[in-house]
Amino acid sequence: MSYQLYYSSGACSMAVHIVLEELGAPTRLMPLRIHDGDTSKPGYLAINPKGRVPALAIPGEAGVLTELPAILTFLAESHDTPALLPPTALQRGRVQEWLAWLAGWMHGTGYGLIWRPHRFSADPDDVPALREQGLKVVAQANQDVTERLAQPGPWALGDQYSVVDPFLLVLFRWGSLVGLDMSEHTAWIEHTRCMLQRPAVNRVLEREEVTIPL
Repeated sequence: MSYQLYYSSGACSMAVHIVLEELGAPTRLMPLRIHDGDTSKPGYLAINPKGRVPALAIPGEAGVLTELPAILTFLAESHDTPALLPPTALQRGRVQEWLAWLAGWMHGTGYGLIWRPHRFSADPDDVPALREQGLKVVAQANQDVTERLAQPGPWALGDQYSVVDPFLLVLFRWGSLVGLDMSEHTAWIEHTRCMLQRPAVNRVLEREEVTIPL
């Protein structure tokens, strides 16, 4: 029996893909192309009515598990791998703190305003202002991430690698995609370089045909 991961290349689902690869968990990959509307098609909506990625089908479970923080937490706790799951309650709380902020504020609000402005206003005239606001949110969040990674680093939890770090890799790449200057984020660059030294990360990048600009 294996997991089934519904994902789109370079999307936030790449963080789940990396974690599954780190775990060596048997996984059937189910690629979708967001820009081709795959996540809005009836076939996928029957699997995940939210129409988003990632979605994880778990052996023995009737429905898929959705929402990135939930999936990352499930995988870390189910496999109880020291390399991904901090040993103390406080550190696990820090993982949830990171995931909630990254998913809710940086991804959902910041990049939502940039890439999905229609979620915030039905008026097309509002789009430029919404996208500009999104860029401001992301730029400030990028600075916040960099400051947190610098005290201490290189990982989100200092010297403890966790499920937060693959998500940070995705968000670093996105910063360049929306035209923000990532060269000033020294600690985040170091984090990214450390990520690129991990064999599991490189296997996923090759599989998804994704490059990380440095």
